[in-house]
Amino acid sequence: MAYDLAIVLPTFNESANVAPMIDRLARALAGVRYEVIFVDDDSPDGTADLVRRLERDHPNLRVIHRIGRRGLASATIEGILAAAAPVVAVMDADLQHDESILPEMLRRINGDNLDLVVGSRNIQGGSMGQFAAWRVKLSQLGRRLSLIGAEHQLSDPMSGFFMVRVDSFERFAHRLSAIGFKILLDIVLSAGPELRIGEVPYRFRLREHGESKLDMMVGLEYFELLVDKHLGSLVNLRFILFALVGAFGVGLHLLILSALLRVGNIGFAKAQTLTTFMVMLLNFVLNNTVTYRDRRLRGWRFLRGLVTFCLACGLGVVANVAIANDVFHRGLPWWLAALIGLMFSAVWNFAVTSMTTWRQDRRSSEQRARRRIEAAAKLAAPHGGGEGLPAKSA
Repeated sequence: MAYDLAIVLPTFNESANVAPMIDRLARALAGVRYEVIFVDDDSPDGTADLVRRLERDHPNLRVIHRIGRRGLASATIEGILAAAAPVVAVMDADLQHDESILPEMLRRINGDNLDLVVGSRNIQGGSMGQFAAWRVKLSQLGRRLSLIGAEHQLSDPMSGFFMVRVDSFERFAHRLSAIGFKILLDIVLSAGPELRIGEVPYRFRLREHGESKLDMMVGLEYFELLVDKHLGSLVNLRFILFALVGAFGVGLHLLILSALLRVGNIGFAKAQTLTTFMVMLLNFVLNNTVTYRDRRLRGWRFLRGLVTFCLACGLGVVANVAIANDVFHRGLPWWLAALIGLMFSAVWNFAVTSMTTWRQDRRSSEQRARRRIEAAAKLAAPHGGGEGLPAKSA
């Protein structure tokens, strides 16, 4: 079938929203030839398996089941490039975006010959809905930061609800950073000044099922995206994060070492050794949470990672103390001797632990797969949550 529109829905643990979303799209797009593409990041709740079941009765449904790849932005890019339709709408799968404006967005992008139409909460007729006040202020702050240096002035650059022409998207797809959740901002900052943009108002709704993905890491990824768009051609982004964690560790290292030398009344070598191990533990926790959050270690893997981290850094620590102690006794100030030792261990830590502690672990994917299969079995069983599935599309 030749489709006029594709709907791309990135998902992670959204099985409860799949059937309601399909029903709502069917009502909103009556008379439109459309396909729905779910791009699932190996959800342990069986989201991908549920969509596959529904595909049997809905020929316009597809699922792209990603293993070993995570992130809304990259999922959106894969979904758009997999579409058979010339125009693609991107929506959240949590039912917070108003699907009833899709026909108007399609009319605008075709009738006004636009490249991009954005569902906006910040123009007349749009609304943030029942958002908490702090989230409204956070969104407004993000909007102001997003438009710094931008070639296009959008009322809602933080929106995750938009429609784009595939041929236009392909022209700038290779320039996208694919970081975090704000794929629209990535598009606007990557496309160049020739992008033709329109906006359609909508009212943001509250999530009905499942849990919000908004947390501190979402905010961090937003700032990562801004840094990458402005500095990405100059420096590796993961290195920036590693350097920031390291800079914090250096400051804390000097503070603790100073206290031990002045108050603890112990020798420099012992103080440097103790401080190095304390800061090394802190760096492990911070890098696991921030720098390598896409490979974050949890549970027993966290403890195992801590052990491998300590072992991998062991030689670096020995060299750190030896080098720092040597240059200290050659007459350099204690703080400069400490910095020289830290520089060596920092390079060693980054190189070795990226290949050992935080290497991609197949076992974690296998564990997620087992949880997904178990969840899918429950969904498929009688009275296992399959009630209310949408009827076959016309």
